[in-house]
Amino acid sequence: MRALFSRVAVALLWLLHRLPLPALRGLGWLLGASLYRIGRERRHVALTNLRLCFPDLPASERERLAKRHFVAFARAFLDRTIFWWASRERLERIVRLSGQEHLSGGDGRPTILLAPHFVGLDAGATMITMVTHGITVYARQKNPVFDAVLLAGRQRFNAPILLSRQDGMRKVVKAMRDGHPFYYLPDMDFGARDAIFVPFFGVGAATITGVSRLARMVGARIVPCIARMVPDGYEIELQAAWQDYPGDSIESDTRRMNRYIETQVLRMPEQYFWVHKRFKTRPPGGKGVYS
Repeated sequence: MRALFSRVAVALLWLLHRLPLPALRGLGWLLGASLYRIGRERRHVALTNLRLCFPDLPASERERLAKRHFVAFARAFLDRTIFWWASRERLERIVRLSGQEHLSGGDGRPTILLAPHFVGLDAGATMITMVTHGITVYARQKNPVFDAVLLAGRQRFNAPILLSRQDGMRKVVKAMRDGHPFYYLPDMDFGARDAIFVPFFGVGAATITGVSRLARMVGARIVPCIARMVPDGYEIELQAAWQDYPGDSIESDTRRMNRYIETQVLRMPEQYFWVHKRFKTRPPGGKGVYS
């Protein structure tokens, strides 16, 4: 019965990709507004994150920002149907890339595409696979039907190297050394392992140190990849590679990464992943913030 329900859900999602983008975005608004009202736990998480990161913002403005985030999140979820099933021609009209010249520095060094968790991250990943043979790490889904759909959707162009988190980083390192850029999303709370506490909007956040460690291990360049949702699709911006990175220490590198992500969040605060428990892991003796 569960498998049947999953297949029906996938069929409905497939139908959605045939809608014009304005119609899909309208459905996303309805879905996001509904999720904000009924999704008590995630609403609490988003409002807690916004309170911690923007304490000087009036509560009413934080609530409006959270509502806009739920709409953006829902729209991005429905837009994934386009990434999974739409033609390449339609994708190239909806998802536009700037800064492609930064994909290669011309010096043969491996490249890490630093992709913060904005709602358009799947649009960014899709565009990167359309222009190069890259690598990314994904989370396996418990539902095998949805897991298969996600994998197929992400493997449509240029046979990207998709690795699960269970595979570890050895395969990532090998692929990077073979010349494949790594689309890396390092700004979630994965627990205390391989993480250090550095500020994110002034709040200590367990932050993985993989960007600094990989850059040191393979001599990689760090090229920011920012995915922005716009009314007629998505704009994917590859920025110039960071200079003087890695720096003096892994901690200073990780602090620099968080400071950089803060600057990008301020450009489009409603599009950052506020529904994620970014401050779930606390330092020893620290009190939880989501209870």
